[in-house]
Amino acid sequence: MAPIQLYTKVVSLLWLELLRGLQGESVKALVLSGYKQLDLVEMAKPKVGEDDLLIRVRACGICGSDVHGYDGSTGRRLPPIVMGHEAAGIVEAVGGAVTDFQPGDHATFDSTVYCGRCYYCRRGQVNLCDHREVIGVSTPDFRRMGAFAEYVTVPARIAYPLPDAMPFAHAALIEAVSVAVHAVSLTPIAVDDTVVVVGAGMIGLLTLQAALLAGAGRVFVFDVDDTRLELARSLGATGTFNSKIVDPIPEIVKLTCGRGADVALECVGISSTVKLALDAVRKGATVTLVGNVSPMVELALQSTVTRQIRLQGSCASSGEYPTCISLISRGAIRVEPLLSAVAPLHEGDAWFRRLYAREPGLLKVVLQP
Repeated sequence: MAPIQLYTKVVSLLWLELLRGLQGESVKALVLSGYKQLDLVEMAKPKVGEDDLLIRVRACGICGSDVHGYDGSTGRRLPPIVMGHEAAGIVEAVGGAVTDFQPGDHATFDSTVYCGRCYYCRRGQVNLCDHREVIGVSTPDFRRMGAFAEYVTVPARIAYPLPDAMPFAHAALIEAVSVAVHAVSLTPIAVDDTVVVVGAGMIGLLTLQAALLAGAGRVFVFDVDDTRLELARSLGATGTFNSKIVDPIPEIVKLTCGRGADVALECVGISSTVKLALDAVRKGATVTLVGNVSPMVELALQSTVTRQIRLQGSCASSGEYPTCISLISRGAIRVEPLLSAVAPLHEGDAWFRRLYAREPGLLKVVLQP
């Protein structure tokens, strides 16, 4: 069978599985039917397993990884798939083995589905689980339906209760906050350190705030978008640099008595921005890699080795959700300024197109089923 015929057959079978059970109760979902094609469809209401929660989704953020998956470039959104992993809602039903939640509870959930049994899970490193799956992601190895839908089921072990007063649109940003907080928690930031954040997208702006909470004395932000840099300043950045207009490295060196920053957090994930992060720090510094756009990047090996730079990768989050819920509730991390739009689910296709086109001024869009 030719590859295209095999692909067509597999897609057809997946569609049948998605639509199976429509003779019962159906729900609306935004399905990535093909690359750059999103359809609002009726599909079977998810079934609740013994260890699961059925959540009525009240808000789901469009993540940058969803936008990259929209065109197939990541290889992690094989259609058909309901994307969406930054979500919050109300518990509709619980499985027979669930004791920590009951219908009516407000809840959010981690994007990572971990097994709880492997070597890494037993060490508390659930983000490194040997059997890790991700909500709203499909690969040749697994497929987990996401939250761009009226309902989603998730294992109760990855869910967290929310304060009733927290707006669902804010709660949908907890997953992104947890990525930033996790990255900062892995990074040795000492009191009054000078920190550089490369990238003023969603994660970069949250990382800026988390670094300040960790005790950084000064945080400088690099990006190529003046609107985002202005937002970074309003959120506490000491200074910002548009790296498309000015080389920020000599400025950072000048501001640090000729040494360079103590720490850099790279929140984009391409060769040019990784280079900026490495060039911005002093000898013996740490550069934490958070961005993950390109599977491969170029690395100035000799400079990294001879300056004894520590490179630290940061993957998702690992148990930081309760802390992040508290930080948002107390206003210690501000998410409201990062919300560009809150829109109904049926407008999802249009918002994806606008985000994919990199419309100026758009940062975080939250869809509400």
